[in-house]
Amino acid sequence: MSPTVRPAAPADMGAVAGLYGREVTGGTASFELEPPTPAEMTARLLAVLDKGLRWLVAEIDGAFAGYAYLSPFRPRAAYRYGVEVSVYVEEATRGRGVARALMTALIDAAREMGLRHVIAAISQSATSDASIALHRSLGFGTAGVYRQVGWKHDRWLDVTLMQLDLSPDGAPPTREGLRLGGGLA
Repeated sequence: MSPTVRPAAPADMGAVAGLYGREVTGGTASFELEPPTPAEMTARLLAVLDKGLRWLVAEIDGAFAGYAYLSPFRPRAAYRYGVEVSVYVEEATRGRGVARALMTALIDAAREMGLRHVIAAISQSATSDASIALHRSLGFGTAGVYRQVGWKHDRWLDVTLMQLDLSPDGAPPTREGLRLGGGLA
């Protein structure tokens, strides 16, 4: 069965914190070192929603399969047309279209909001090649690589930066962009 995508709610943050916590402690997709609590993840959800952005959850057969969200790319006002996308998928549901469904929905939302760029920062991991391939298939191009920028699990990690230009003609914005300031760091 294909994934179902819906808006995240505070009630989802236990499952979100569980998935993210496993990545924090055992993986390299996050550079955090201590897993956040469900309460902290709820605060992060509310900060994303406060910016007018989307946080989505995917389910397969009614079971939590992953989540993704948009956050401001940078806090300065001139960056108000760019967002960063973050995607996390349960190991048991990888390869079933969860990340693609979440990403497609978020890209569509960014377009609807009149945004210009969707940025991804993909850290070196066992799944980074698959993640880079997924992003490429959705139209992202490589913008650069931060070499050995993160130290985790006793090794240096690279981060590949990818960018999707939603308005490659370079036309001026037609909307106000994001509400920046406060909330997310």
